[in-house]
Amino acid sequence: MSNSIEIPFSTTLMVRDTCLCLHVQRAARALARLFDDALRPAGLTNGQFSLMMSLNRPEPPPMGPVAALLAMDQTTLTAALKPLQRKGWVKVMENPRDRRGRLLCLTTEGKAVLAKALPIWKSTHTMIDGKLPEGSAARLRRDLQALS
Repeated sequence: MSNSIEIPFSTTLMVRDTCLCLHVQRAARALARLFDDALRPAGLTNGQFSLMMSLNRPEPPPMGPVAALLAMDQTTLTAALKPLQRKGWVKVMENPRDRRGRLLCLTTEGKAVLAKALPIWKSTHTMIDGKLPEGSAARLRRDLQALS
C-alpha cells in the first residue's frame, strides 16, 4: 500500500498564478529572447550587451564589481568574457595594484560594437515600455531592483 501524498490541482493553479519566482523567470526568458533577436544584427546577445555596457567606465573595473553588478560569480564572468576577448572586443589586463586581480576594458572595436548596439537597445526598450500600462515601466524597474 502506498502512502503517497496528493496535492490538489487547485494548489497547482494557485502557485501558477501567484508565484513571483515563476513570473519573473518567464518574463526574464521572454525579454532575453526579445533582446537576443534585436541585438543579433550587432553581433551581440543580451548578456554580452549587458557585460560590455558594464565595462563602459572611465577606469577599467576589476572583475569582482562587474560580476556583482551582473549577479554572477567570477567563474561565470570569466567564461562570458572569453568569446568577447576572442572577437577583440574586451581586454583582460593584470591589475597593477594587485597582481592577482584582473581589470577589464573595452577595446576600440568593442566600443564600436556597443555604439552600434545602443540604438537597438533603446528602440527595443521603447517598444517594451509602450506595451506596459502608462507609468508602470519605471515602477517595474524599481520593484525589480528592490528584489535584487
